[in-house]
Amino acid sequence: MARLTSDARRLSEIISWGVVDLLWGILTMIGTLIVLIYYNFTLSLIILITLPFILFITIFLNRRILKAYRKARNENSKITAALNEGFMGVKATKSLVIEDKNNEEFESVAYKYKRSSLRAVMLSALFGPIVFITCYFCVGTTLYVGATLAVSLPALYLFVDYTIKFFEPVMSVSNKLGEFQQAQASAERIISLIEEEPEIKDRDDVIEKYGTTFNPKYENFEELIGDIEFKNVSFKYNIGDEVLTNFNLKIPKGSNVALVGHTGSGKSTIVNLICRFYEPTEGEILIDNKNYKDRSITWLHSNLGYVLQTPQLFSGTILDNVRYGRLNATDNECIEALKLVSADSFIEKLDDKYNSHVGEGGNKLSLGEKQLISFARAIVANPKILILDEATSSIDTETENLIQHAVEVVLKGRTSFMIAHRLSTVVNADIILVMKDGKIVEQGNHSELLNKKGYYFELYKNQFVEESVEALLK
Repeated sequence: MARLTSDARRLSEIISWGVVDLLWGILTMIGTLIVLIYYNFTLSLIILITLPFILFITIFLNRRILKAYRKARNENSKITAALNEGFMGVKATKSLVIEDKNNEEFESVAYKYKRSSLRAVMLSALFGPIVFITCYFCVGTTLYVGATLAVSLPALYLFVDYTIKFFEPVMSVSNKLGEFQQAQASAERIISLIEEEPEIKDRDDVIEKYGTTFNPKYENFEELIGDIEFKNVSFKYNIGDEVLTNFNLKIPKGSNVALVGHTGSGKSTIVNLICRFYEPTEGEILIDNKNYKDRSITWLHSNLGYVLQTPQLFSGTILDNVRYGRLNATDNECIEALKLVSADSFIEKLDDKYNSHVGEGGNKLSLGEKQLISFARAIVANPKILILDEATSSIDTETENLIQHAVEVVLKGRTSFMIAHRLSTVVNADIILVMKDGKIVEQGNHSELLNKKGYYFELYKNQFVEESVEALLK
């Protein structure tokens, strides 16, 4: 955020007039120097001898100024991150009564930024006076040598006047060069962000056939059927041990697959690999009997629907947010999708109904209401592969019962994966994969797994007891 805001603003301010001033200064210096050489070459040598010294000072100090401003901009990013964290975590800060602790940490970050900024400013402030003293030392030398050589007074006056005029743009250019060091520090951070290469990207031959994310060649996109297969897939994150080792799984098209298991068992990893948010470190993933690396990421994502545990809404109306699923969807299609997930029960109570604004990030709605809207968005998208990442965990039991039938209808005919913590939501799944330590320990439908009285049976029994106790205590 610091790069996109303060760095971009600083760069635009300096470049907008800095380039013009720099060009004016250089041209003025060249023109004035030509006049001085024409009138008296001997006196002009004083300036020509001084210029390398000024150039040396400029290079020497500007390197240190650039280094100081780089550090200052990095510290500025930490300030932005600390402010963002403070705003986002305000409820936790209040409930834990850690305002003093957070204030101390922020003061520490702010002090480092202050110190690095002061160093950069001091170096920049030192640069100007050194050049200024050097310039006027040159003017004084010119007066002394001119008097010694008995140059006529009018000629000496003209020469001194032009010498001062020569060094005025020199000092101006020197100041601009100092500002350009700030601009360079900001530009480096912005350019590094722009040129950041994604870890997951298509091969050149795939891009040639299917296009890029911003210029896709939809005419070459094959229809996605929905058969998915993991073949000897191993995967590990950058830090830590392997999450999956020689993992094999075959999912027929149209299957409703539920993934259950304790935290860290590998449920989210499987879904992330299917969505190609990550790629296998070994093995391959086939979609419709073809390695999905042989097709475009955009092709896959355009056929993908994803309902997150924590829904993300954008500023705008309810209809706008549903229409993000498919931009050419009509109002009636969006409204039907909202009714299908029973979101109309709370929307009808709003003043502007379906045209009500949700606020920044959906802050005018409850978590459950935002979840229903994101679910409707996935329905409008009509994806061939649908991912529900604990999508009903934020919805109360009554609302969950209302949309359960709608979910079953929506999932028909498409391959779907549901990560579930509440096992009551997966009883109707075609296939339930019970995960433990990156492996499938049990597989089958709800009845089959209960009859086995294994790991799934224990999970279901324990959760059933917990929910029953909670219900009695209410």
